[in-house]
Amino acid sequence: MNSETKEIVAKIGGMSCAMCAKTVEETLKRLPGIYDASVNFATEKARIIYDPSKIQLERIGEEIERIGYQFLGVEGFGEEKELKSAKRNLVLGWVSGIFLFFLKEIIPLEIQFLVASFAIAFAGAGIFRKAFGAIKNRTLTMEVMYAIGIGSAYLSSIMATIGLIPGTFNFFPESVVLMSSLLLGKFLEERAKKRTGEAIKKLVALQAKEATVLREGRELRIPLTELSVGEIVLVKPGERIPVDGTVLEGESFVDESMITGEPIPALKKQGDKIIGGTVNRDSVLKIRAERIGKDSLLSQIIRVTEIAQNSKPNVQRLADRVVVFFIPCVLLIAFICSLYWFFVNGPLFAFTTMLSVIVIACPCAFGLATPTAITVSIGKGAENGILIKNAEAIEEAAKSTLVFFDKTGTITKGKLDVVKIESFGLPERDLLRIAASAERFSEHPVAKAIVQKAKEAGIELLEPERFKAIPGKGVSARIDGKEVILGNSEFLREKGLEVEGEGVFLAVDGKLAARFFISDTIKESSKEAIRLLRELGLKVGIVTGDKKRVAEEIGKTLNVDFVVSEVFPTKKAEVVRDFQNRGEVVIFVGDGINDAPALAQANVGIAIGNAEDIAIESGSVALLRDDPVEVVRFLRLCRKTVAKVRQNLFWAVFYNAILIPFAGGLSFILFNIPFRPEWSAGAMVLSSFSVVTNSLLLKRAEI
Repeated sequence: MNSETKEIVAKIGGMSCAMCAKTVEETLKRLPGIYDASVNFATEKARIIYDPSKIQLERIGEEIERIGYQFLGVEGFGEEKELKSAKRNLVLGWVSGIFLFFLKEIIPLEIQFLVASFAIAFAGAGIFRKAFGAIKNRTLTMEVMYAIGIGSAYLSSIMATIGLIPGTFNFFPESVVLMSSLLLGKFLEERAKKRTGEAIKKLVALQAKEATVLREGRELRIPLTELSVGEIVLVKPGERIPVDGTVLEGESFVDESMITGEPIPALKKQGDKIIGGTVNRDSVLKIRAERIGKDSLLSQIIRVTEIAQNSKPNVQRLADRVVVFFIPCVLLIAFICSLYWFFVNGPLFAFTTMLSVIVIACPCAFGLATPTAITVSIGKGAENGILIKNAEAIEEAAKSTLVFFDKTGTITKGKLDVVKIESFGLPERDLLRIAASAERFSEHPVAKAIVQKAKEAGIELLEPERFKAIPGKGVSARIDGKEVILGNSEFLREKGLEVEGEGVFLAVDGKLAARFFISDTIKESSKEAIRLLRELGLKVGIVTGDKKRVAEEIGKTLNVDFVVSEVFPTKKAEVVRDFQNRGEVVIFVGDGINDAPALAQANVGIAIGNAEDIAIESGSVALLRDDPVEVVRFLRLCRKTVAKVRQNLFWAVFYNAILIPFAGGLSFILFNIPFRPEWSAGAMVLSSFSVVTNSLLLKRAEI
């Protein structure tokens, strides 16, 4: 996407099946200035990439309206209006249908004609409008089939009323009940589908509308739109933090659960980063605003999640291709069944059979099977600090065979610690005091580790009388009248001391005094994460630029299958590619900066613990909690999602494979019971509703 293009997620109203979504999608793709469009039937949203210099948003909306659907804007407004209209049509349809059904034998045909015409013209207008739009666009949607079914019953009733065909072909009550059943089904389906997008609504609800700022020594409550980067924001206990920023004053526990999924509030103090949308619990915080509005982490999460929910995995593309052929096949089956029963059981039976087949056949279940499960899954991930950026990542992760972890900052803390001190005579506290005093002014990570160890032991440091740092080797200093040398083995050998092995050596007044073993320590949860991954049947490896001995020691501690060491960041992608060539489906987990090439090369790239700018982060998944166990939770979510998709597709196939033959006359052959069009409408409703409801169970899944 170049700098001239814009990407939006727009709300589309009035879609009733996967073919509706396909019709809108193909219409959008034909418009000049639109580079790509993906329409999700489950979420009723369209992801559109277009060039604003070539086509305006208003023109896009007009084209969607022209083919019979509603363009409800990019913020999803209009949903309540749409729902109210659906309720009104539902009440009108059912009142009219029940009136006609129970009084069919009493009221004259002319009254039936008037009531049915009024109900169909008002409550069913949307069905026919969309059907005509689809036909003009040369596509077949469920509206076309609904219109054929309702229209056939209605027209035959008119012909019976004026005496052109026998009175037994009066289907005025049936046509209205059929229409009302379809409207009820779509209403229930819409209600259920809206629940799949609740995660986005919850995230949007976290966005503060106002902020308290300090200007010229006064507290002012202003709309967030008037806030500028760099201003000082005051957040009181119980208030939602309105911006991303840094704590300047105060100390308080902050509830970050809705952003990171971490249930335990985090202590925030001066210098700590803070995320907008989280809740201040205990005391007042002064925060410098650094990212506001659309630039905030929360806004990025919402934007990325919306786009991900409108992406399509391969299995959905397959279902879309099936749907294209489904409706023409059903119409052919309806014609063949009707023709057969015309000669076997007469025109009335043939006509009702045709209606039953047309109404019961529903590609909606196919169309909903994948996107509803994917939408719920991505939303659940976002609520738990697992940001999935595209649907393909779920599908690929579910079939993965190998997980590669970068070492530094991923399975280790990324911070050096003194793990052992080997003394050659002096007490450990004295060694720490001398070494830390010599290193106190150095910025080297090794120096910081030694100084931190001394501070943790409560040791008071001395002021060096002389200090000199030798890059890549160590330091020399004079501490409390003693000549001190601290560095690697090469440095000490240059000073005439005999030392062997690895570590940081300390010499005092020309004599070897100690060896410090310093290492990047393993995170507490890394071993548990790798154990759980192996329980899931996955192979686990470590790839690192660290020395072979260090890497293999960590690999042995964690019990991994592969250790690839002494690899430059740019070469990590080659390691991933090599294992892919061996047939492995690889997940790579890294910090998202130095590991960018490997994250991009992997089947699924997971950036862990780096929430600074998730919108441009490499990889297809971002874990907002810096914990390797989150990889396990992501994989569990993916496997359960794919299982739901398979269940949904199975029931969609099973439903159509069993009930279309029954509607076509099998129920009459086996049980001497003709399958009524009203029953077909009810069965169609249940098929779509059951698929959506099954997907919603993912919200309760334990990961």
